[in-house]
Order: sequence, then C-alpha cells, then structure tokens
Amino acid sequence: MINIANSFQEAQQAFLLLKQKSSQERVAFLEEVAKQIELLKETLIPIAAKESNLTEGRITGELGRTLGQIRLFSGLVGEGSWVEAVIDHEDAERKPVPKPDIRRMLRPLGPVVVFGASNFPLAFSTAGGDTISALASGCPVLYKAHPAHPETSRIVAKALQTAVEICQMPKGTFQHIEGGIDTGQELAAHPLAKAIAFTGSFKGGKALFDTCNKRDIPIPVYAEMGSVNPIFTFEAFLDENLESAATAYANSLVLGVGQFCTNPGLVFVPKSHEEAFSNQVINQLKTVSGAPMLHEGICKTYHEALKNLAIEEKLEWLLTTEANQLLIGNPSLAKVKASDWLNEDAFQEEVFGPFAIMVVYDSIEELEDVAIKLKGQLTCTVWASSKELAENAPFLNLLEERCGRLLFKGVPTGVEVGHAMQHGGPFPSTTDSRSTSVGSFAIKRFARPIAYQDMPEGLLPEELKEDNPLQILRMVDGEFIR
Repeated sequence: MINIANSFQEAQQAFLLLKQKSSQERVAFLEEVAKQIELLKETLIPIAAKESNLTEGRITGELGRTLGQIRLFSGLVGEGSWVEAVIDHEDAERKPVPKPDIRRMLRPLGPVVVFGASNFPLAFSTAGGDTISALASGCPVLYKAHPAHPETSRIVAKALQTAVEICQMPKGTFQHIEGGIDTGQELAAHPLAKAIAFTGSFKGGKALFDTCNKRDIPIPVYAEMGSVNPIFTFEAFLDENLESAATAYANSLVLGVGQFCTNPGLVFVPKSHEEAFSNQVINQLKTVSGAPMLHEGICKTYHEALKNLAIEEKLEWLLTTEANQLLIGNPSLAKVKASDWLNEDAFQEEVFGPFAIMVVYDSIEELEDVAIKLKGQLTCTVWASSKELAENAPFLNLLEERCGRLLFKGVPTGVEVGHAMQHGGPFPSTTDSRSTSVGSFAIKRFARPIAYQDMPEGLLPEELKEDNPLQILRMVDGEFIR
C-alpha cells in the first residue's frame, strides 16, 4: 500500500531540484522518455490492445501520437519562448519617482496530480499529454493509473522511471500510483498538491473540482469531462453534399465505438432535409459491425443511458440496439424536433458510445435559441455554404461562446496535436475554459507568473538575463525581440 504523504514529500523535494534544471536538461529527459517507451513497443502494443479492447492498429497509431506529443514538448522547451519572458528596464531619471527594473516569466507550480483516462491508454494516460506537459514545465508528477489498463500503465511507468534514472532527475520526478476513488480523493486533497489534471466523466471531474475548492488553499483543476459536440447543417450545404455529409457524420459517430470526448452526439438538420439525411445516416450505420467497448462498466453505462432516454416521449427512435453479454456497442440514433429539444436538458447529456440525436429545426431563429440554450462544448461544427455563413453571422457569434473549437469543415473526432489546438471549452465540458489539454499551450496550466524586481543579474534565470543567452523571443520595454 503506497503512502501518499511520503509520495508528496518526495515530489516536493524533487520540485525544488527540478526548478534548478536547465531547459536543455529537461529536453534531454523528455527525449529519453520517448526513447524508452519506443523500446518497449513490442511488449506494450499487444498488452494495451488486450486491456482496452482496442485493435493493435489503433494502439500503434496512439503510440505514435504519444511519442509525437512528447517530442512536441521537447521542442517547445528547447525553443524556450513559452515562458513569456518580459523585461521592463529601470529608469533612474524618471520623475516624480524612479522606475524600477522588473522582469517577469512563467515558473512551474509544484507537484501535479494526473489522472489517467480510460479511452486512451497511451495518449491520455501514463505518459500522455497531461503528464508530459507537467514534466516539461518543471513540475513533478504523481500519476494515478486508470484501473481499466493497469499493466499498460505499469509498462509505460517503467519507461518513465528508467528515463529519470538515466538523466539523473530527482527520485520523485515521476511516481506511479494505483488505487480507487478514495486514493484519488486523497491525492487531490493533499496540501502539497499544486494542480490536478483529469480526463474522464463529468461525475469524476466535478468530484475532484469540488474537493480542491474545499481545501484550505484551493488549487486549479483542469478536468476535461466530455461533451456532445453538435454539428449544425444548413440547406444549401446539404443540397450539394448530402450523401458525403451523412457518410462523414456516421463514420465519425462510430469511430472508436463512439468512445471519444469529441464524438458528435448531436446533429442539427433543417426540416427540408430531415428524411433524406436520416435515411443516408441510417443506411451507413446499418453497415457497421458492432465492436467491443473499452470495458464492461462503460458498456453497461452506455446501455443504461439509452434505456433512460427510451422513456422520453418526444424522442423518435430511428435505430436501436439492445444490451448483450459481449461488451458490444452497436450504434443507436434518435430524432427530436428543435422545439422539444429546447425544453429538455436530458437531450444535451453525453452518452459515451455510438449514439446520437438528430434535431430537426425549422428556422435560423430556432438555431439561435439552440445556441443560447446549449451547454459548454469541446467542439461545435458548422456545415454551411459560404453564403449561409455570411448570412448567419449572429448565430456564429452566439455559437463561439459555447465551445473551445469551432469547425467549418470535417468532423470533430481526430484532435490535431500542435501549437494552435484548443481542446477545452466552457463548463461543463471542462472546469477551466482558459486551458487546453492537447497541444503546446497545455504546458501553461502548470506554471504561474512571477516578477523579479531589481534582482541582481547573477541571480536571474537564464530566460531573463540581459544578454538573452537562450536567444528566446522576449518582450523588452514593450517590443518583442530576440
């Protein structure tokens, strides 16, 4: 049984040492983590596939994404400008009082608790984006493994711990912790924890958020809790693209058996195209062979959610599925009028699996009411012609307030890992819409600004020294220069 208090003491001691490590040392560590994980891939891939019910092909792709994330942050730390260095030089002659020398940058927060996700055993888990962005910032990580894929997590943890040893990082830089809900709550409540990163259900994320806000000293909780990611279709667009749009929608809905946080669980269709669009989607879904879901608990929850929705009189079921003993998640599709959707919050609840509600609307005024009623989302997608986009700017303006990523072509599933990605949105999709859990800006969740006033040159961090030895982009006296 792990001693949480001892783990935090090790993490805090590691933090004081990690703060003194150069960016080059952190880069070498991240590169070694990627190298050690890659060395274990022949063992890792089949075990991850077995534990998650995902195919080896899917796991192989996810491993590539995981390694890509690590190298993205390695490059970010190596370049160095992410710290937002700002220098305002002194002016001793300024009247009526002299101006002091002030230099500002981002510095790491301290020990971070990361909770692994069930649906991405590699990319959102042990060495996933949360862990790697925290380590890249200079924060030690206490990683709470997800019980759905324990052996996978242990293998990746071994790679991380090997990299710690090879790069001579402090002992408490990364710690792998197993346990249940009580363990997670204990980690979140510990006074040495400085931030929480979580990917999972609304219930789990909100529980951690509440715990951390009840602490004597509250801490930030970056919980990504999923959403229904609506797609809004318009008439002229469907006139030209109905078949391809329906196919793209159906394929996105069933991708990964619907077990993505960006799964499009709502699609809004104009009444003029209701029958044609639904027929196309149903025909596509009928060709899909059901596949095993991640684990028994998720499959059970999926079918229970469908059972609860079955009592809603306003829903018309277009395609149904029944629970079975094989963990199979088959697609389901229901339909409702926009006027009825607006009056029932249950139609906005995420169903984790290949299920969607098609909402039929009569006018743009109805869509504007939808945008006002819509809860916070990770993504919103608009399929419209150029003319329709220009004519409906007020709707787009409303919709922007409801999501973290607004798409104008393609589907929301498939989250690009890069510098511009925003994977986070207004509550309840996340607990902090100002942050992202994917892409390079994820590193800023685990840092805080500090200003040094009249600090002697010899004590300044490299990023703030006068001659800019790291050659990073900085704001100096109001101008960005290197």
